[in-house]
Amino acid sequence: MDSEADEITSLVGREVYSNNGVFVGEVEDVRLNLDTEVVNGLALSALNPDLFANEATGEKGVIIPYRWVRAVGDVVLINDIVERYESTEEEGEVAV
Repeated sequence: MDSEADEITSLVGREVYSNNGVFVGEVEDVRLNLDTEVVNGLALSALNPDLFANEATGEKGVIIPYRWVRAVGDVVLINDIVERYESTEEEGEVAV
């Protein structure tokens, strides 16, 4: 379990980009489901103002669902944030 914990904490501080190369933000924290022992979200800060300028994101940032993550390496690559964010709002889910 210690190696898994190290992997999870190594996400903090990584930059997050959409799959089309747009900077989204930086991972500030990881949201865990302790019952199932899985990561279910990433808390992002230092958000790209072009993406979130007109959105009510709170003071610190947004939480994106971990299912949006496509790859983790030197950076975190996620599905296109703008399309996902807008479709989530239309479905009535709250992702922020």
